[in-house]
Amino acid sequence: MDTRTQQSPPARRAFDAVVVGGGVIGLVVAWRAAGRGLSTAVVDPEPGGGAARVAAGMLAAVTELHHGEEALLDLNLESAARYPRFAAELSEAAGAGIGYRSCGTLSVALDADDRAQLRDVHLLQQRCGLDAQWLTGRECRRLEPMLAPGVRGGLRVDGDHQADPRLLAAALLTACERAGVAFHRDWVREVDVRGGRAAGVLLADGTALAAGRVVLAGGCRSGEPAGLPPGVAVPVRPVKGQVLRLRMPRTRPPFLSRTVRAVVRGNPVYLVPRVSGELVIGATSEERGRDTTVTAGGVYELLRDAHELMPGITELPLVETGAGLRPATPDNAPLLGPTALPGLHLATGHHRNGILLAPVTGDAVAEALVTGELPDYARAFGAQRFSVGAPGVPA
Repeated sequence: MDTRTQQSPPARRAFDAVVVGGGVIGLVVAWRAAGRGLSTAVVDPEPGGGAARVAAGMLAAVTELHHGEEALLDLNLESAARYPRFAAELSEAAGAGIGYRSCGTLSVALDADDRAQLRDVHLLQQRCGLDAQWLTGRECRRLEPMLAPGVRGGLRVDGDHQADPRLLAAALLTACERAGVAFHRDWVREVDVRGGRAAGVLLADGTALAAGRVVLAGGCRSGEPAGLPPGVAVPVRPVKGQVLRLRMPRTRPPFLSRTVRAVVRGNPVYLVPRVSGELVIGATSEERGRDTTVTAGGVYELLRDAHELMPGITELPLVETGAGLRPATPDNAPLLGPTALPGLHLATGHHRNGILLAPVTGDAVAEALVTGELPDYARAFGAQRFSVGAPGVPA
């Protein structure tokens, strides 16, 4: 007879909400959910990491406006308007700042074609009632003296600000810990579906977490857990972006005082200066699957295009290179709130706007976790819009 002591399986620890993914979006959802009185857990091998490690942190509701994305503009503007209060509240909760700066953005044109394209963007901004001021090349250089002499003109957008994503992620991590959020440093193997609803998750190490609601907030990995029924769509794909970090000299006036962005030979490039002296240059946009290799070509293209904007950057120390994956959806807008599976919510697909949309995502998804419905301002971005049977989606 086998006399070995038999181990009973560990009890399923229960939470009101389990958030799968500990990047900026997952952490802000968890923090806001805990603030609404929900016992909350976050599952992620390295919480505070993810795309925030390489994001530039532009809060660019106006200068990120693209043709065909006018519907997303309202959500971006809503979140931008919440940022000052959000930054203050989070900084108080965490005891540390997030690098929020209301320094404005300058979009510039380097040649006649760029100028025509930027004029077209300005017309779109004006049709949408946005505040963007057209400047001559001389006026651009008066604002930023390090700009190249050949700059033909630009758009001054004082309402597009910035935050430091690394500081933001660290502050959210601390705020979650102080709010009582539990952390499980593992990845989710499967969503546990019982009685026709999401009832928790199973971790890679076999741990089971019971939950009244499950939120998939793992960026481009949000659709990976097994157990999702066929009627639940999580159509996110990775879009690679490479970035560089340089060190600016401490001078007066500063080397660069605001975010500068442009399209150079059809390639978008931006330069984001931090108060710390760091200068972030990005970002490529590459459909390369899950590849996060930093390539010589990517570094060369970024430095080449940035040099055309500001020739002086070639004298700056290059201190870091990196690459990350943006989670993109078919319409480049986020997937928020309840899915077709009761108890399962999404907070993913933010593509270029994850840092900008952090405040509004946290508020909207926390509201849905408590009430079962998204607030009015977020309903156009409901998680079910790509599911089978949704308007325009074939059965």
